[in-house]
Amino acid sequence: MNIRPLQDRVVIKRLEEERTSPGGIVIPDSATEKPIKGEVIAVGNGKKLDSGTVQALDVKVGDKVLFGKYSGTEVKLDGDEVVVMREDDIMAVLEG
Repeated sequence: MNIRPLQDRVVIKRLEEERTSPGGIVIPDSATEKPIKGEVIAVGNGKKLDSGTVQALDVKVGDKVLFGKYSGTEVKLDGDEVVVMREDDIMAVLEG
C-alpha cells in the first residue's frame, strides 16, 4: 500500500483486541468495541507553523499508539481498513 498523508496526518491500522476475557470467557464480535490501539503505517511531512517552518511529527512508522475511540476517519485501502487522523488525536505511544 502506497500512501503519503499530508501535513500532520498519520495513517493507523487498528490492532485486534483480545476476544477472551481474563476469566476465559470468549467475547463475541457483536459485543466487542473498536480497538483504540493501532500501528502507524504512514506519516505526513509535519505540521506547518505560522512562521512558515515545518515541525516534524513525534510519531514514526511502526510506532504502536493509543487514540480516541471516535478519532479520525476510517478508510478502506487495498482491502484493509485504516484510520487517517491528525497527530493531535493520538494520546500516547506504547513502548516496550
